[in-house]
Amino acid sequence: MRNRRNTNVRNAFTLIEILIVVVILGILAAIVVPQFTNAADDANNASVRSQLQTLRSQIELYKAQNPSVALNSNGALTWATLIDGDYLTTAPVNPLTGTSVIGTAPGGTGASTVGWIWRVKDGASTSFTLYAAANATTEFSE
Repeated sequence: MRNRRNTNVRNAFTLIEILIVVVILGILAAIVVPQFTNAADDANNASVRSQLQTLRSQIELYKAQNPSVALNSNGALTWATLIDGDYLTTAPVNPLTGTSVIGTAPGGTGASTVGWIWRVKDGASTSFTLYAAANATTEFSE
């Protein structure tokens, strides 16, 4: 029989090897995590764009079918009008602010309470612009 000697057999990782792996994982996490946060923002922005297009087209349809109703900023056209008239099924929630409130400027009566911003372009109330509130102070238009 041969005499077996146990020479330099390693059964575990060294501290240096573990530290190197941890550093590499940290670097990879620092690269990957910001990409996921940007993806969430991009998805929210795409959702807002889609909702704005839908809302604008439904308001245009309402205008075409009800030409005598003035489009003004003091409530002549509301979500209730559009929902009751079968133009919308529910009041849309802005994913950037989490609310469906219509206002005439970002923020409205309280910070971040406005989801959608309604502005009439001319004094005759025949033209409008619908924006999404991006936060309490800025607008999102596309």
